[in-house]
Amino acid sequence: MSNEPFIEDLRKRKAIAAGSQKDIDTQHKKKRLTAQERIDLLFDPGTFNELDTLVMPRYEEYMGGKSSRYGDGVITGFGLVNGRYVFVAAQDATVMGGSLGEMHAKKIVKVMRMALQYGCPFIAINDSGGARIQEGVDSLGGYASIFDANCEASGVIPQLSLILGPCAGGAVYSPGLTDFIFMTENSYMFITGPEVVKAVMQEEVSFEDLGGGSTHSSESGVSHFLSKDDKECLMKTRELLSYLPSNNQDDPPYVKPTDDPERRCPELDEIVPVDPMKPYDVRKVITSILDDGQFLEIHQLWAQNLVVGYGRLNGYVVGILANQPMVLAGTLDIKASIKATHFIRICDAYNIPLITLQDVPGFLPGKDQEWGAIIRNGARLIYAYSEATIPKMMIILRKSYGGAYCVMSSKGLRGDLLYAWPNAEIAVMGAEGAVNILFRNDVAKAEDPAARRKELVDDYQRKFNNPYVAASRGLIDNVIEPKDTRRILIKSLEVTLSKREKHVPKKHGISPM
Repeated sequence: MSNEPFIEDLRKRKAIAAGSQKDIDTQHKKKRLTAQERIDLLFDPGTFNELDTLVMPRYEEYMGGKSSRYGDGVITGFGLVNGRYVFVAAQDATVMGGSLGEMHAKKIVKVMRMALQYGCPFIAINDSGGARIQEGVDSLGGYASIFDANCEASGVIPQLSLILGPCAGGAVYSPGLTDFIFMTENSYMFITGPEVVKAVMQEEVSFEDLGGGSTHSSESGVSHFLSKDDKECLMKTRELLSYLPSNNQDDPPYVKPTDDPERRCPELDEIVPVDPMKPYDVRKVITSILDDGQFLEIHQLWAQNLVVGYGRLNGYVVGILANQPMVLAGTLDIKASIKATHFIRICDAYNIPLITLQDVPGFLPGKDQEWGAIIRNGARLIYAYSEATIPKMMIILRKSYGGAYCVMSSKGLRGDLLYAWPNAEIAVMGAEGAVNILFRNDVAKAEDPAARRKELVDDYQRKFNNPYVAASRGLIDNVIEPKDTRRILIKSLEVTLSKREKHVPKKHGISPM
């Protein structure tokens, strides 16, 4: 007997799983790609291997025998991205709205566990109407299993969430547990309830107002990347993966450099103004230093007084964390502290050396910051720097005042190699403020108060507000010329790559929350 009937039956079943042209057209009308189209763009051509194609929900029990497509609304499997294996779960909105039921959840958890076992990144592509109501508590139990798998994999393998449609209710907590969240302008996520749904239906509030891609990328900070459409988002995902290791035991991907490791950066003498009151774009400093000027910024639209992202130095991946003088003068506030803490912990988990570019006048003052718990959130930043065992290098570009000096990769927080430019000011505060406090009476009694203040400011500047006092105490390792920053960072990076540091044995610390 020939196998042909069996093979033909298999092909028919897989054709049903793939969906119809009508399903594709329905998704395209929403200006979104189908789950399969997203997978085809994400993975290297011809490398994707689907799993559990023929899984079905328990219709007799939940749906009264009502028919549906194979796969239960999610495509799972593995393939190559940039030549390395990655696992994926892509929800299919054309099958029951991509809603999550028992078997749908089991498929997702299965590939998550496989990714963890085999040391591969996991990507979740979210496009779902939420819990499948007709499956009741089994649907809720499915979410809980996914959350647990997220927690188990945290810090072991990179976990990325792509929000390419709706993501509401309990579904939002799985992305919230992952390392990075991508959103498009045509996506949204929010914790919903009957009153919220009613408000949306009555057009009292829009989905975008509740939690669209723009809102979460600029206001809440939930989203790390915002793209105009699915294709741009998937390309950005591939780019991010090119900087991340497959797991916490591997090193980040090394790329043979084309940029000269001895290249000097004379433009740095001009980019950063000597006047501490003048702003500049720290991104110009970052791209001047990095290989070929390539920098992938993270959280670009949120907490813009701090810039974080990935680049390479002589082929090695590094994380960059820099104050941004163009926004709030580069001060540290609640949002910047949260942004920095998350980034530092990601770098530490995945063996990515950290470079801090410091130009900070201190923490942002004010009642809103105090009431919003700047103390607790600033403490989180301290904890992250202290906890991190990766190579930690720092350049003081200009200002380094007060507590902000202490919390940003200082020697006291186990910073490895720290440098300052010759115009750097390292002190409790600026000279003007210090003179106003210390010599207020002296200035007031002077025959020419303005001249006396200038004299005292110049004296304070010479004695205290310069890098040489810190250098004389060993609190920085050297004072360097700006143009030599790249070559010195490369040498410092390469010598610290062999760093091995362990903390006191404990179950875990209690990070400020």
